[in-house]
Amino acid sequence: MRFMFVGDSMTIGRAGDYTWRYRMWQHLNRSFGGPYAIVGPRTELYDTTADAPVSTDYARPDFPPNARRHLAGWGEGWLHMAPLIGPAVTAARADVLLVSLGLIDLGFYANSTQTDANARRFVAAARDANPHVRAVLLPVVPNIRALADAPFAAECDRFNELLAKTVADLDTAASPLLLASAPYAYDIHTDTYDGTHPGPTGEHKLAAAFAEAMHQAWGLGGPYERAAD
Repeated sequence: MRFMFVGDSMTIGRAGDYTWRYRMWQHLNRSFGGPYAIVGPRTELYDTTADAPVSTDYARPDFPPNARRHLAGWGEGWLHMAPLIGPAVTAARADVLLVSLGLIDLGFYANSTQTDANARRFVAAARDANPHVRAVLLPVVPNIRALADAPFAAECDRFNELLAKTVADLDTAASPLLLASAPYAYDIHTDTYDGTHPGPTGEHKLAAAFAEAMHQAWGLGGPYERAAD
């Protein structure tokens, strides 16, 4: 089974991060009962000094190059990934997409209705590439901006409602979709380093949200157990 991480800055991570992708790789190594691969066209982290995704400075050198693959980008959302996902699924022969997108769309590019339309475009393009692709979609986790910007907070809430409907509408037996639960007990004051991007505890909680959804709905892997850093 071939897993692809799709996301924005919370998924690509910055130089020096573990990333929640690393936490998921650890989880799959512990619990996945068969051969698997992590796939995608990119491997780098975002370098804040260069203002570009050019870093290979992961926090742990035991994260092997073939497990660092992803389709994630700093400042990229559903709007950007919808046209990229089809070619990426085809090239990597991805079976399962683990998707965390939406916050950047709502913050800078589109409203909730437009963002939901882009999510539907994304699913259609992924299925054109692989009619049996599975996907787990994470709701938007509101960041610190939502505490002071009520209209933005409302758009986050509305998009999450629309995303739940989209998953219910588009889920099929041939190409299952799952809406993951929001990360349990996620606190932007303690689980992020800046009110948006996950620190080590936040990385574990994001990975756990995906792991628990796959385990409970599809029997893939096991319950999430936090590994030592």
